[in-house]
Amino acid sequence: MNVDKILLEWKKKQYHPVYWLEGEEEFYIDLLTQAAETSILSEAEAGFNLSVFYGKDANWADVVNACKRYPMFSERQVVLLKEAQQMKDLDKLEQYILNPLPSTVLLVAHKEKKVDGRSKLAKILKDKATLISTKKLKENELPGWTQQLIEKKGFMPTQKAIQLLVDHIGNDLSRIANEVDKLILNLGTRTSITEDDVEEYVGISKEYNVFELQRAVGLRNFSKALQIVQYFESNPKAAPIQMVLPALYSYFSKVFMLFGVKGDDKTIADQTGINSWFLRDYKSTASIYGFEGIQSTLVLLHHYNLRSLGVHDAGTEDASLMKELLYKVMMNAA
Repeated sequence: MNVDKILLEWKKKQYHPVYWLEGEEEFYIDLLTQAAETSILSEAEAGFNLSVFYGKDANWADVVNACKRYPMFSERQVVLLKEAQQMKDLDKLEQYILNPLPSTVLLVAHKEKKVDGRSKLAKILKDKATLISTKKLKENELPGWTQQLIEKKGFMPTQKAIQLLVDHIGNDLSRIANEVDKLILNLGTRTSITEDDVEEYVGISKEYNVFELQRAVGLRNFSKALQIVQYFESNPKAAPIQMVLPALYSYFSKVFMLFGVKGDDKTIADQTGINSWFLRDYKSTASIYGFEGIQSTLVLLHHYNLRSLGVHDAGTEDASLMKELLYKVMMNAA
């Protein structure tokens, strides 16, 4: 079962006795936990029938006893166990999960990891609970996820606006969702979201950002790349080197994949994870640098990433490292 289906069922007042949410992606776990806490019971019912426990401080027996109570002035009660991964003797919940009280909705939020699949608890959850296992989205999945999130809210984003958000924020779905909500609040009656909106309301320069830097480097536009790095130097929080170098490495890694893929643009985009809107730029980079140039660039990026972390480097400033790197990378062009 997926998250959307659960939320739809809850709107129809359809509930299961046990929901177990686990995995690395906290966004969906938090989304369902908040919905369970605020929408299953009315405000009046929650006063008598909502119990919230936190794994670090909770005792398994107290959680089970709460689950076994009958609701007061309501058809059901809700028991939430947050941060369940921190609770001792979590497996002691097994007996209750095997035979839960129908009038209780137990939701367990188990973040950071999944329950060991070889354990008895994991087998019980698979058979007896509504189980949601989450994992981090891949980099190439973020633009599509962000676009879908915005469109579900009734707004239409430009591809550039999406790319700016994703490149700046990275794989943090909660933060992306928060920034999208901030954007929407400031749009007034408009339903379109542009790169200008992202620049004004999220604080990302549409001209000087990681996306534009990788494009400038990829097209061997040294003056533009240098301008962007100088902007980063003057605005250290805009794009720290620890964010810039992995982004460039990811870009050139995808370019490198082009040398081993054949087919039309759709096939290439599907196999490499490159956004089809920007595939032309990746192809241009492959042509400009060539196979050996891309290989050498990846080695350089790895080397300078280590230097930025203090490996074999006496403390060169980030901006100096980036300028030195830009020069060496662009010397690799075919």
